[in-house]
Amino acid sequence: MLRLNRARSFAVVLLWLVLAVAAGPYTVRLEEVTQAGQEVQLPAGAESARVADLLNPAGAEDPLPLAVIWTPRTEGERILPDQQEEIRQVAFRLADGAAPVLAQDGRAMTAVITAGPADLPAELARIRETAATAASTTVHLAGPAAAQADLDGAFSQTDGTLLIVALGGVLVILLLVYRSVLMPLLATAASLLALAAACAALYTLARSGLLQVDGQTQGIVFVLVVGASTDYALLLAARYREERTGKPDTSTAMKAACRATAPPVLASAATIACAMITLAFSDLPGEQALGPAVAIAMACCALVSLTFLPAALILCGQRVLRPSSPRGTAAMWTRIARATARRPRRVWAGCLLALVAGASFAPLLSQSGVPLHQALPAGAPSAAGHEVMARHFPAGTASPLAIVASAAQAADVRDRISATPGVAAVAAPLPGPEGRSQILATLMDAPDSAIARNTVDRLRGSLAGTGALVGGQSAQLADLHQASVRGHRLIMPLVLVVVLAVLIVLLRCLLLPLLLVAAAWVSLFTAFGVAALLFRLVSASAATEPAVVLFSFVFLVALGVDYNIFLVHRIRAEAVRHGTLAGVQRGVQTTSGVISAAGLILAATFAALTVMPLLYLAQIGCVVAIGVLIDTLLVRLFLVPALILDLGHCAWWPTRLTRDIALSASGPQPAQGVDAAGRPATSASAP
Repeated sequence: MLRLNRARSFAVVLLWLVLAVAAGPYTVRLEEVTQAGQEVQLPAGAESARVADLLNPAGAEDPLPLAVIWTPRTEGERILPDQQEEIRQVAFRLADGAAPVLAQDGRAMTAVITAGPADLPAELARIRETAATAASTTVHLAGPAAAQADLDGAFSQTDGTLLIVALGGVLVILLLVYRSVLMPLLATAASLLALAAACAALYTLARSGLLQVDGQTQGIVFVLVVGASTDYALLLAARYREERTGKPDTSTAMKAACRATAPPVLASAATIACAMITLAFSDLPGEQALGPAVAIAMACCALVSLTFLPAALILCGQRVLRPSSPRGTAAMWTRIARATARRPRRVWAGCLLALVAGASFAPLLSQSGVPLHQALPAGAPSAAGHEVMARHFPAGTASPLAIVASAAQAADVRDRISATPGVAAVAAPLPGPEGRSQILATLMDAPDSAIARNTVDRLRGSLAGTGALVGGQSAQLADLHQASVRGHRLIMPLVLVVVLAVLIVLLRCLLLPLLLVAAAWVSLFTAFGVAALLFRLVSASAATEPAVVLFSFVFLVALGVDYNIFLVHRIRAEAVRHGTLAGVQRGVQTTSGVISAAGLILAATFAALTVMPLLYLAQIGCVVAIGVLIDTLLVRLFLVPALILDLGHCAWWPTRLTRDIALSASGPQPAQGVDAAGRPATSASAP
C-alpha cells in the first residue's frame, strides 16, 4: 500500500481537487439526462407490450391521454344547456373530434384528449387556459398526462432539497460525534467528491445511451453515496486514531490504518455493488439500470475513502483527531461487551425473540400497489382532478383499455368485455392494425389501482381462446406488477448467495457467514413489520409497491451485513492474536462507538428520502432507515457478539484459529478486553 508522506498527500489532495472542479458540475447536469417521471417500460413479451407494438409499430412516443373536466363554479349545481354547448365548442378548439360527455348527475362534463409528451407542462397550461374560457365553470385536468406533469415537476424541485437534507443530517451527527468542525468538514468533502465522481460517470453513460438514469436512481445514489462515504470516513479516522497511539509517525500510522481498514471497506462496497448487480436479472428496465448505477457509486465511495481521505487526514495532522466520544461513552461499550460475555446465550435469545416479535407484523405490509394519485404530493392538481373525475364518471375514463381482436370475432369479444365485472363501458369496434379491430373499454376503477389490475386479469381470462390481446395503461401496470413479483423470486435468493460468498471470502469460514446472513434476513422482516405498523399509524394503510420490498430487501441485506463486516473483521483480527473470547470483547469495545455513529448517519441519510415526492421512494427511505437502526443497535451490538461468544472457537468452522488451539491446550484463560480508553485491560486499568 502507498506510503503517504506530506508531499505525496498534498499531491493526492490536489489531484482530487482538480477532479472535483471538472466533475462537480455534473452533480447538477445529471438532471439533464434524468428521466424524472414514472415512464412505463414493459417487460419483453408482455401482452400489453404486444398491443403497444401493434398500435405503434414505429415505436414513436405516443401522446398521453388527458381528461379535461368542467364543473360549475358553485358546487352542487348542474351544468346548464347553454354551458354544455359552450363546453362543446371549447372542446372542439382543444382537439378536433373531441366530444364532451355529460355526467349522469348532470354536474360535470369531460372530454378525453391527448397531450405531450414533449414540453408537457407548457401544453397543459395552454389546454387549461383554453378550457377555462367556458363561462362559469371550473376546469380540472386528470389522467396520465396530468399525473406525468405533476410527477416531473415534483422531482425537478427535490434534487437539491434531498442533498441538503442528507448532508445536513450527516453534519449534525458528525458535530455531535467529534465535537469539532474539521473532521465533519473532511467527511463531508469526501462525500461530495464521491458524489461528483459518480454523477460524472452516470452522466457520461446516460448521455451515450449506455445507462438509463431516472429520478428514483438519482435519489437513491445521492443518499447512498453520502451515507456510505461518511461511514467509511468514520471507520478510517477511528482506526487512524488508534494507530497513532503506538506510532507517532503519521505516515506509518496511516499506512497501518489503511491496511486494517481497506479489507472491510472494499468488502462493504463490493457487497452492496454485487447485491445491486443482481437486479440485472429483473424483467423491468428501470430495476435493471439501478444495479450498475449503485455499483459505480460504491466504487467511487471506496476510491475516495482510501485515497483522498488518508491524504487529507495526514495534512490536517493531530487537530482533526479529537476523541470521538466521551470517556463515559467508551466505558459504556466496555460494560456492554462484558455483560454480553457473562450471559451470551440469554442475550442472543432475547434479541432473537425481539426480532421475531417485530417480524410477526411483516405480513401487514401489502404489495398490492398504491395508485399514483395517492402517491403524489398532497395538493397535486392531477390528484384533485382524479377526485373530481371519480365523483362524476367511472374512474378509468381518462385511460381506457385497448383490446385488439380479429375483425371476425370483434362482436363476440365486445360482448365478453361488456359482461366482465369491473368494466363500465365498451365502445364500438374500430378498424385496427393488420386487419384487426380495436375496442376501447372503460374501467370503473382507477387504471393504476389493484382493483383495475384484477379486472384486467378477469378480462384476459374471459377472452381466452379468442386470440384477443388486452393493452392500455391498466394492462401495462398489471404486466409490470406480475413481472416485478416474478423477478423477486429469483433476485432475492441471488442477493443472499452473493452476500454469503463475500462473507466467506472475507472471514475464511462458513458457519459465521451463514449466521450473519440469517441475522440479516430476520432483521429485514423485523424492519418490514415495524414499518408496516408505522405506515398504518400515519396513513391508515400499509400498502406499498413490489419495488419497495425488493429495493429494501437488497439494501438491508447488504447494509446490514456491512456493519457486521466492520465488526466481525475486527473480531477476527483480534481473535487471531488473543483468542475468540477476548477477540469478541476487544472487537465490540473498539468498534461499537464508530459503527453506532455510522449506523445513525446511514439511517439519517436514507430517512432523507422521505422528502421525495413519490410515496414509494419515501417508503423505501423509511424501511431502510428502520432496518439500519435495528442492525446497528440490536443485531451488531448484541446478537452477533453473543452468538460468537456462545459458539466460541466453533464460530470459525470449518477452520480453527491457531490462538484458540493454543489456549485450549493451556487450559481455560480469562477473556482479556480493553479498557474505556482502548488499552488492554489489566488489573490496574480495568474499570
